[in-house]
Amino acid sequence: MERYIIGVDGGNSKTDYFLFDLQGRFVDHLNAGTCSHEQYSDGYASSYRVMSEKIRLLLERNGLTMAHIAAGAFGLAGADIPSQKEQLCAVVERLGFTNYAVDNDSFLGIKAGSERGYGICSINGSGTVAGGISPSGQRLQIGGIGSELAGDEAGGFYLGRKVMRAVYDALYRLGPQTSMAEPVMALLGVPAKEAFMEFAVEGTVNRTLPNTELIRILWRAAEAGDPAALGIVDHSARQLAQSAAGCLHHLDFDGEAEVDVVLAGSVWVKADRPLLFERFKHYMAELAGRPCRYIMLQEPPATGAVLWALELAHCRPVDADMRRSVIESVRQQQH
Repeated sequence: MERYIIGVDGGNSKTDYFLFDLQGRFVDHLNAGTCSHEQYSDGYASSYRVMSEKIRLLLERNGLTMAHIAAGAFGLAGADIPSQKEQLCAVVERLGFTNYAVDNDSFLGIKAGSERGYGICSINGSGTVAGGISPSGQRLQIGGIGSELAGDEAGGFYLGRKVMRAVYDALYRLGPQTSMAEPVMALLGVPAKEAFMEFAVEGTVNRTLPNTELIRILWRAAEAGDPAALGIVDHSARQLAQSAAGCLHHLDFDGEAEVDVVLAGSVWVKADRPLLFERFKHYMAELAGRPCRYIMLQEPPATGAVLWALELAHCRPVDADMRRSVIESVRQQQH
């Protein structure tokens, strides 16, 4: 009986389900809505229901059953703390998987970005999280809970709020004057400084702040030497480095002369200014204690789920040819 693997990249808004054979050949792909327990009122019950429906569809339309599946890998939003991961492992086992990996989606970035299949991934998108996989397979996640409690002081939502705060400080709290004030007020359509906080609160509560544009204003101001903007960028760079370097120090990379650090997420990958990256590298050099090789992730994260599942099925990392084939197949499905 021919065997197959399933790789799942489950985000807060969409999920990609990939079916490949053990030779790394693409079989099928299904794109659907979220499977995250955090997006449903009945939590993990809906995660099971949604994934069961989609995986059954994926199998049935290819004449397969779970008996054909050699391994599965799941990178899931909401897999952040041990109790969540335990619950999600129970969901995956209920689906019929016996050989599987379940973890936060930061780990998919490592598998997709590093040819070695291990290293550190710093995700800096709408939010931020760091994940690490050691050469022996140990895994560690730092942050990702959407709170300053764990040093999640980067990402689009955070940076957008910090820009708003810097402008408010300049307008009302005797903070340093900032060149960000005028373009931010124009962007939001604020008619006068007396209305600024009303616009800020409404945008924050309703999650309608134009964070991408606010971050562009931040980059431009920081590169022009604006003290308030430089302070925001420097602080976030250090927080990102502390999480990434923390992963490195708490995993067994002792035999590695150089560690791969994969950078993923829209703020890292799509940012059109290098200042945050340069400050991040500066703090990593200070904190990591060994050289790092920085890789800007260009591949879809779902690639990591497929490669990880193939590793589990073969009990070894995939070879270069299979890796290239998988990357090309996933890329074609997502463009």
